[in-house]
Amino acid sequence: MKRMKKTVLMGIKYIALILISCIVSFPFLWMLFGAFKTNNEIWHTPYKLFPSEFDFSLLLENMKEIKLSGYLFNSFFVGILGTGLILLVSAMFTYAVVFMGNKLMNLLFWVVMVTYMLPAAVTYVPSYVILANLKLLDTHTGLLFSYLANVFVVFYLRQSFMKTGKEFVEAAKIDGANHWKILFQIIFPLNKSAFCSVGLLTFIQMYNSYMWPGIMLKRQEKYLISQGLRQFFIQEGAYGMNWSQVMLASTLAVLPIIIILLLAQKWIVAAIAQDSGVKF
Repeated sequence: MKRMKKTVLMGIKYIALILISCIVSFPFLWMLFGAFKTNNEIWHTPYKLFPSEFDFSLLLENMKEIKLSGYLFNSFFVGILGTGLILLVSAMFTYAVVFMGNKLMNLLFWVVMVTYMLPAAVTYVPSYVILANLKLLDTHTGLLFSYLANVFVVFYLRQSFMKTGKEFVEAAKIDGANHWKILFQIIFPLNKSAFCSVGLLTFIQMYNSYMWPGIMLKRQEKYLISQGLRQFFIQEGAYGMNWSQVMLASTLAVLPIIIILLLAQKWIVAAIAQDSGVKF
């Protein structure tokens, strides 16, 4: 009887998960199949998920027309390089706070945390002025420079670092290891899942960023994928109103993130499993 009850509960759980998965994935599937539809199908039968026919020749033709490769390259370049730099800067600061901590370092950490409560839009004007004085406007270098200070990454890494036994650090110091070796050869391997999960979140944030890059990047060849997709709606002529191309471009923009999430899910699960509580 208990076994049957357990089986029924398990079945209900899986059915609920399947239904939730269908609801969550429906917008992406509608967008994916919309790449095969004509404008008339999209406008007059939006409730239909599948197109009347799967015309792959039209799909290949649209793929040549949308020209997203430059935007995708910019987004991956900024996302990968920016994520690496943010993790490096944040790890060094967090290491100093946790393992070289004193009252002044702790005070500095809380000052940094207070800035996290500020809306992002408040920082746009001073950031714009600073980059203008440094002559870094309309450059990916300026965009990366403005992203280096990431309070969320510092906070996340601090929680993970504080769970690392300080005896490992003390033993390394006795063996003559400097701070760089301790950080890269001890702290990083012991917190690999935390670095992977927060790195993934940071990459997705930078890949999808729209408002700030839209303010400081003026030349179209510098646009990220979010600004590139916007061009479909502001350009004149049929190109801007071809909804099958819009659906295809949106699908290609989202697809890399989905693939990365599927490949990195074990690191995310490992980080969640280790994160049994928040320590202050």
